Amino acid sequence: MTTDNPRENRYTYEKAGVSIDAGNALVRAIGPLVKATRRPGADGEIGGFGGFFDPKAAGYNDPLLVAGNDGVGTKLKLAIDHDRHDTVGIDLVAMCVNDLIVQGAEPLFFLDYFATGKLENGVAERVIAGIAEGCKIAGCALIGGETAEMPGMYAAGDYDLAGFCVGAVERGEQLTGERAAPGHALLGLASSGVHSNGFSLVRRLAADKAWDMNAEFGDEGSLLDALSEPTRIYVRTLLPVVRGGKIDALAHITGGGLLENIPRVLPEGAHAVVDVGNWTRPALMAFLQSQGNIEPAEMARTFNCGIGMVLAVDPELAGEVVAELEAAGEEVVRVGEIVEGPRGCTVRGAAGNWGADEAWEATHNA
Repeated sequence: MTTDNPRENRYTYEKAGVSIDAGNALVRAIGPLVKATRRPGADGEIGGFGGFFDPKAAGYNDPLLVAGNDGVGTKLKLAIDHDRHDTVGIDLVAMCVNDLIVQGAEPLFFLDYFATGKLENGVAERVIAGIAEGCKIAGCALIGGETAEMPGMYAAGDYDLAGFCVGAVERGEQLTGERAAPGHALLGLASSGVHSNGFSLVRRLAADKAWDMNAEFGDEGSLLDALSEPTRIYVRTLLPVVRGGKIDALAHITGGGLLENIPRVLPEGAHAVVDVGNWTRPALMAFLQSQGNIEPAEMARTFNCGIGMVLAVDPELAGEVVAELEAAGEEVVRVGEIVEGPRGCTVRGAAGNWGADEAWEATHNA
């Protein structure tokens, strides 16, 4: 133990790797971003020990609160490795708010958790700017969060994200999936790419196949552009249709793909049948499948395959719902139907669909 020079041996938090000044500077920098997410019920201020939200000011009389949390997964590694920090915040918000709208709930407020080994405000600001942008798209307020600087916990340049969102739906108007029934039509809303699931496989393929991320990829720009495209947020287009009582169930297509997510919103005795011949396989999905020689069934349980949200609707209302969503800017296709059977999902395709040499199908029963 050295005690020769007491002044030189004085310890500070910054000497241990944590800069309080950098944290305070970040809070000041993101203040305007947070204020831009103001909405009825939230004032858009940060800096206290908690954030307030007033459901009555948001127009609710007898609300049920719905909460969810999620992350971005290993898509973060793509962002970190290629300096694409501006849109992963949108991914973070999308993964949370899309899970709330499927319950019939309007996202009200959002909180984030940003953790890193050493705070680099330029990176953190870009990430949080994306979070604020996602909140604006979803119509929810960013009312707080946590920025954690933890030396030794993360490799240089690495960070992690988590998001927490609370929404509300008037009592009796929540979507539980019990209204979905045999005979219902299944409508699909187009995804914007891989969204935020399956990136461990994507990154493995990128490494094994030595992809040139800057290579042109059709109208998408570069391959990196296509893979970095943020998850679509479906809240604003779906909320009016949900409140109009025209949708009986919604499934957000995330980890588990079409095969495992649709059964989550079906009652016993209802089985979803999805025919992949009903929509065109996106070029990015075709590329991933060919690069990995991936079986169609594996695609259906790993990726969204071009469909980010599935709706169960009364067939008599299907045309009206399609028209309303298309007018709002959504690309809608009829992907299948619900039939009698064990609660589950079958995804099938004819010969030639998704590169298959013969007709195929995959089934998952919940």
